Amino acid sequence: MQRITNSQLENLCQYINTITDSPMNYRNVDTEKIAVGHFSISHAYGGVCVHRTVNEGGGCSTPIAYGHISKRELYELMHAFIKGLEFYRYELQNFKSLSQNVMQSYAKAAA
Repeated sequence: MQRITNSQLENLCQYINTITDSPMNYRNVDTEKIAVGHFSISHAYGGVCVHRTVNEGGGCSTPIAYGHISKRELYELMHAFIKGLEFYRYELQNFKSLSQNVMQSYAKAAA
């Protein structure tokens, strides 16, 4: 079984920031204020956890797992989280535009 590294988790976290249009850095480069919405990896108690900054005071939530878990567990949960985000972002958005086109077709046919 392949060992999960910190850099693998960081790369997944940066990808989550990208697909959610969240800030890529913890602090805004220009203003030095904390960037609300930024996802990052926390290390504590011998485990890891994904944190998302929720306010300018540095408060955070744990959107993927509650508490610090093993790297392997987090790696697998992050992949599942990413698949859900990708599904929402791409497939449901495409479905929404498809359903709008179908409704427009029905409206034209009824007129």
